[in-house]
Amino acid sequence: MYGWLLLTIYDIYTSSPDTAPKDSVVLPAYSTEDKYEDDPWNLPELQDNGLKWSELDTKGKVLRVLTAVVKFILLVGFLYMFVCSLDVLSSAFQLVGGKAAGDIFQDNAVLSNPVAGLVIGVLVTLLVQSSSTSSSIVVSMVSSGLLEVQSAVPVIMGANIGTSVTNTIVAMMQAGDRNEFRRAFAGATVHDFFNWLSVLILLPLEAATGVLYKLTKIIIDSFNIQGGNNAPDLLNVITDPLTDAIIELDKKVISDIATGDPAARNKSLIKIWCKTEKITTLVNITVPSDANCTTGALCWVEGNKTLTQINVTETINLERCNHIFVYANLPDLAVGLILLALSLLILCTCLILIVKLLNSMLKGQVAVVIKKVLNTDFPFPFGWVTGYIAIMVGAGMTFIVQSSSVFTSAITPLVGIGVISLERAYPLTLGSNIGTTTTAILAAMAAPGETLANSLQVALCHFFFNIAGILLWYPIPFTRIPIRLARALGNRTAKYRWFAALYLLLCFLLMPLTILGLSLAGWQVLVGVAVPIVVLAIFIIVVNLMQARCPQYLPSGLRDWDFLPRPLHSMAPWDRVVTSGMAFCGARCCCKCCQSTDDEEKGLQERKKSLEIYDNPVLTRDDEPQETSKETMKATQL
Repeated sequence: MYGWLLLTIYDIYTSSPDTAPKDSVVLPAYSTEDKYEDDPWNLPELQDNGLKWSELDTKGKVLRVLTAVVKFILLVGFLYMFVCSLDVLSSAFQLVGGKAAGDIFQDNAVLSNPVAGLVIGVLVTLLVQSSSTSSSIVVSMVSSGLLEVQSAVPVIMGANIGTSVTNTIVAMMQAGDRNEFRRAFAGATVHDFFNWLSVLILLPLEAATGVLYKLTKIIIDSFNIQGGNNAPDLLNVITDPLTDAIIELDKKVISDIATGDPAARNKSLIKIWCKTEKITTLVNITVPSDANCTTGALCWVEGNKTLTQINVTETINLERCNHIFVYANLPDLAVGLILLALSLLILCTCLILIVKLLNSMLKGQVAVVIKKVLNTDFPFPFGWVTGYIAIMVGAGMTFIVQSSSVFTSAITPLVGIGVISLERAYPLTLGSNIGTTTTAILAAMAAPGETLANSLQVALCHFFFNIAGILLWYPIPFTRIPIRLARALGNRTAKYRWFAALYLLLCFLLMPLTILGLSLAGWQVLVGVAVPIVVLAIFIIVVNLMQARCPQYLPSGLRDWDFLPRPLHSMAPWDRVVTSGMAFCGARCCCKCCQSTDDEEKGLQERKKSLEIYDNPVLTRDDEPQETSKETMKATQL
């Protein structure tokens, strides 16, 4: 299965438009359909088909202004609900899999293996849907002495990968339109490819040299760093009133399970008491003899009993929380599943409405100005500065919202509808990686004095990992491989939309679980299985590149993959199986998204043709009967 996936990925990479010559002449756009066929990655023209402002009377101008204001208010409201639903989704995943995540972290022997640590970081972040939560668990384990900082570095790398699954799920909500899905999925997976490629280079380097550990150790030892205040709450001040009214979690339970506290296993993650007070009192206890008395405490004998005093801390519950599940006598799993379903429903609904509102608002001069501001480079010779400013913008925005998942999930639909290009989304995503680490650094600075050094070193390892990844995959245009891979994957998922679900399943579940299983079996088994797969992958890459660029140097049998069974080098047979199953599902369940690929293509062409006719008033009268007959025929077929 993995060999077939590698063959497919690198086959679409070598056939990507990026590998083709780019000196083609841009002809006049006679139709929208021709433009999409020539290059579907061109950003669509968001045209305004309504009346111009100068042509409106006073009533029309007032109505247009009121409509714009209402749309803006609705857009802000839907964005607010979108962000809150992401927060509730993270809480739902923690309720469903939080204790399992704590159990995974308990096996310190496995975490000492860098590859296993990386995979555990991916799986735990996938379970709790928050790299901040998984990082805080790692910091707790390091501070308690259960895990060394050097062993924590691969786990932090895995957390960086796991957090990118959220915006990939968001991109799948735009599967209704083929070209929007192409751009949105590429805009989401460019984050995945950056993280995986960075790990591919930096994990072996860290395992061999410990460069990140040594660099951060020098920084910690060189500066007299004092603890400060907590990281500022910016977006949380706005979203917490709503999310706290739905659910509040005691995230310390997961950390306690990971650090081996047996009492934490029976605790619920759902917070019941939001205001408590701890009172410490001296209590007399009986001990077997004087040798068992508490050091420094009073010890006396009464009759045949030896007594001493110890400090006992008691927690007094003062005030209950106000969320809707505080009185619900339900297990964590049931509450988590309820919140998971509701948050996904709200997330999908808000995303669809946001896309529709943006499509209706971004027209005419507004669209031109926004696209120019977001996608235009500075004039020569300062064009190279634009990308680095985008990185800083991404870091700043992520620092404000305090979540890279929220920021990247917010720009994904903008990439889909064509407001932001893939080339501009890439540096914004890199900046979001830096922004989330700066928040973690500030949070680590607020740690107590005894855990400050370890907490800050883990946060700095995360920071320098992302800096090193940016230095590898951004400064030189030739090294921006994640863009080319994401574009190729976007082309493939636009043609076979079921491949997006397969990609998520393989890259974030099956492959990590397989690697974890091999790691548990021992490094000999891992090397014995991994080395042949790596050799096969390199062979496939080299052969695909030579097939695309210099096939004359290959043996005749390797100039194509036709000697293999067709399902091993083509997705068409698999597509027929999947689309047949989805067509059966559509016939039984009346599911609109389960139509065949040919029907979707025809529907897309008819929709674009109707848009052409609407845009060109000259053709309206001549083609109106033809369109009417098509609509009548389509209705008859239905």
